[in-house]
Amino acid sequence: MTLSRELIGRLPKAELHVHLDGSLRPGTMLDLARTARVTLPARDADTLRDFMRVDDAADLTDYIRRFDYTIPLLQTPEAIERVAYEMAEDAARDNVRYLEVRYCPHLSRRGGLTLDEVLEAELRGLVRGRADFGVISRVINCSLRHYDPALSLEIARHSVAWRDRGVVAFDLAGGEAGHPPAVHAAAFDVAAAGCLGITIHAGEAAGADSIAEAVHRCHADRIGHGTRLYEDPVLRDYLRDRRTLIEANITSNVKTRAVARAADHPVRAYLDAGLNVTLCTDGWLMTGASLSDEYWLAHTALGFTRTQVEVTILNGFAGAFLPWPERLTLLTRAADELRDLR
Repeated sequence: MTLSRELIGRLPKAELHVHLDGSLRPGTMLDLARTARVTLPARDADTLRDFMRVDDAADLTDYIRRFDYTIPLLQTPEAIERVAYEMAEDAARDNVRYLEVRYCPHLSRRGGLTLDEVLEAELRGLVRGRADFGVISRVINCSLRHYDPALSLEIARHSVAWRDRGVVAFDLAGGEAGHPPAVHAAAFDVAAAGCLGITIHAGEAAGADSIAEAVHRCHADRIGHGTRLYEDPVLRDYLRDRRTLIEANITSNVKTRAVARAADHPVRAYLDAGLNVTLCTDGWLMTGASLSDEYWLAHTALGFTRTQVEVTILNGFAGAFLPWPERLTLLTRAADELRDLR
């Protein structure tokens, strides 16, 4: 069956890998910067949007430097709540029905906020977003690879304490080179013992060994990116057989030079090999891509058929960090809607 960009925009979708600090609206950045007395590299929204869309990064570390412009704007409860609320609104416009927003709450403590205050603000915005736009949202707390493992442990413990209040998983993000995930193994032990979901950025800038470490030492239920999984066929089949979900990010991987171009991305090969994959954006601001854009790119650059697009969408709903009854309800509704749209 033929696909169009307009049709993909109408399909129900689940976004499982998107960063709060990578998804601000340029107009909102300008408003928050005025309030916070922060200088941005542009004074109008269009120019700022062009600057924040990363097209010139040499690698992942270079890509991450753009966050230096968004994090200073997320230092008050009002700012955090606004950005979370607007993410729900933007998700609704793209027919994203379920949204997992990931963020390192420690990044918003520069002005004295506590972890509780950061999470309360983020969840207030998402709850308001569900009331106004119908998007079901949850939070994934991140630590960063360059942090002291003791800080990761603090964030993990706090995440477990918020497990029944909207935090569904614990993650490790940041530059991968020279920062293996097992350094933070104690934090992942706490998250696993606390029955949180675990997803870990791995196999993007680092090789397949980082994915193995995430799975075997750090209890990963899902893998963020997983781009270089192809380097280890035995591990690839291991993840396939255990249905470990790969959160693939085509556009972001091009921006960080993990792949040279979209047509070279391995996600189609993973899907053909029977792996459990879904598509994600990583961040709407830095990539300049919506989730519908990502699925359209998979179709045009990698030849995803309509059936493959639908399978990948349903994998996202099935892999959500929600209680199974809630997941099943969302999955069934999405499957019914996809069938109706045929």
